[in-house]
Amino acid sequence: MNISLVGKNALVGGSSKGIGRAIAVQLASSGASVTLMARNEEALKGVVQELDTSKGQNHNYLIVDFSDFKGFSKKIASFFESQTIDILVNNTQGPEAGGALEKSVEDYQKAFDLLFKSVVLTTEHALKGMLHKKWGRIINVASISVKEPLNYLALSNSIRAAMVTWAKSLAIDVGKDNITVNSVLTGYFDTDRIAALNAKKAEKMGVSQEEVRSAMETMVPAKRIGKPEEYGFLVTFLASEQAGYISGTNIPIDGGLLKSL
Repeated sequence: MNISLVGKNALVGGSSKGIGRAIAVQLASSGASVTLMARNEEALKGVVQELDTSKGQNHNYLIVDFSDFKGFSKKIASFFESQTIDILVNNTQGPEAGGALEKSVEDYQKAFDLLFKSVVLTTEHALKGMLHKKWGRIINVASISVKEPLNYLALSNSIRAAMVTWAKSLAIDVGKDNITVNSVLTGYFDTDRIAALNAKKAEKMGVSQEEVRSAMETMVPAKRIGKPEEYGFLVTFLASEQAGYISGTNIPIDGGLLKSL
């Protein structure tokens, strides 16, 4: 199957590294013009230079801080004053780790702004152009913890669960307009985020980070941690014409880790 995204414009959050970067690379390799979003301008410039341009793609970047909702709101509104997109990948950095007893109401509010309000706001702006064109792809980066909560990620568990149920509701409303909305439930991937979480877990348990990673690999039926590029393959398919009948879904990508259906 040949996936072509030539002529499509994509906006990818959190794309200076990790999963977001891998998604951007794969979308570009399939012909999409990609606008990257993240905080680090130097990193963004580096990724732009890596993206495929062999099909006439025009890539760019937008400097945003998802943790500053007021500032983010202004940046994203300004972007959409002159731009429309066909593919939106909602992806932000994760909130701080910690259990439910460690978090305050203020912590939940910050996580809500980061993981929910920023996604809804960006999607509202993107939908205007998609509804006009009668075509669009909205893909949310979520987590397997919305189905099987991880007790050390109370903020992420709670707010991402809200995001995926919102996405299901949205999918019903925009399906008639040839716009799909899907959420990807992320398992363990070889990223800086996983390394940081493992470091914190290792310190708390009094073991090495290597032991934590080994135990994580053992838990996964595939017996390994996922590669970011594998994530990019799935998102690129969901962004394609071939995936037009897939909408309102929560798709795990976890090497078989989830035990629930």
